Amino acid sequence: MICTLYAHQLGFDKIITILKTNIPKGQITFSELDGFKIAEIQTKGGLFSSDHIVKISYRERLQPDYQISDTEHCPLNENLKGLYGFASSLPTTNENIKSLFLRKIQTLNSEFSIFQEKGKTKNLKDIISQLADEFDAIVFAQPQTIISKADGQHFLDKHLNLIIDLNGHCEIKELKVVIDSKYYDGEIEEITEDQKSRKEESELILKNHHIKINANLPFIESENATTIRTAKEIAQRVTILTITNLVAFNNISGDDALKMITDFDLLDIVTPDEKSFLENPTDQKKNQETWKCECIWTLMWALKIVDDLGFPNQMADLNNIPFENYPIGPDKNPNDFINAQTEVRSKTEILNANDLYYRMDWACVDARINGKEITEIHNGIVYERHYALNWLINYMSSDWDDVTCDT
Repeated sequence: MICTLYAHQLGFDKIITILKTNIPKGQITFSELDGFKIAEIQTKGGLFSSDHIVKISYRERLQPDYQISDTEHCPLNENLKGLYGFASSLPTTNENIKSLFLRKIQTLNSEFSIFQEKGKTKNLKDIISQLADEFDAIVFAQPQTIISKADGQHFLDKHLNLIIDLNGHCEIKELKVVIDSKYYDGEIEEITEDQKSRKEESELILKNHHIKINANLPFIESENATTIRTAKEIAQRVTILTITNLVAFNNISGDDALKMITDFDLLDIVTPDEKSFLENPTDQKKNQETWKCECIWTLMWALKIVDDLGFPNQMADLNNIPFENYPIGPDKNPNDFINAQTEVRSKTEILNANDLYYRMDWACVDARINGKEITEIHNGIVYERHYALNWLINYMSSDWDDVTCDT
């Protein structure tokens, strides 16, 4: 293999057009293997030389996006997680370029590798250059090839100039990150002071707890661009979670929970996933649902019922919430709890927590990708609290079942 190109754009047909333009006399054959579309273009050699064959294998994300998903079950998405982890671990002589490079990796939607299978195609470097420029690609180049700029594996920009190598060397001064508007509905705004101070404060906390910091992680949304869920929404959500939690810990059956929800006219706020769980609460689903204790704890903190969210190295104990402040219990009507909630923590408090857990979650994902154990925090606690916090700030405008914890 000579190199792999990664791009935000999609376009296997565009690749074929470029190949045909540059090798007009070539014969192209197509195949598919393990999710890759494969094109081989063969040209005849001379009297004393063999034929020349170039192969390109292409694949794209199942759901194109402008960021890497932590939940999407897609081979390329998983590969991009590894690519991001590898790139973030590299040293650098230019922090700004590395930051832009990592942001660009998050936008990637397609991948295509180029092989010189046989012979030596004389204008292959020009073809690679045209593909890189046309797709605004980043190029993962192998050493000792026609486009190499370093002795080991390294990354090139669309002009085939060095972005970064294994030693952190860089020869470019700018790197554009372009996002197709159809994948992003908002406008990229100027970074505000509250975003900057929030990131700095989170990184100081991580540093004091000896947790790995990724200085290149983007800022979360500003206060002006964020809408926090209302007290009623939060109270409704936490009420349903506490009822499903009873089923998870075998205190009541799924049928009993559904009857309770129906009797108190709460069925409209049960999500499809929760209804599926209650109708068929298998042991595996119960085990997963027990983790929602951390979500309950986080939402109760948002309602000012829990005073301190605490550090995510110890699991939340719901027994520490006074009975009179809990949504459910003997002789209780959950609607009384819902209607009594009128206060929510400030936008600043919730965003501060969200920013910190976002960066903690990255540290957990980074450790998992690199096969390391993180002991300073518990990854399960971090994920569930991050999940609840993302719902609180209306991250990606997602309903409860669809919340993602992108890092």
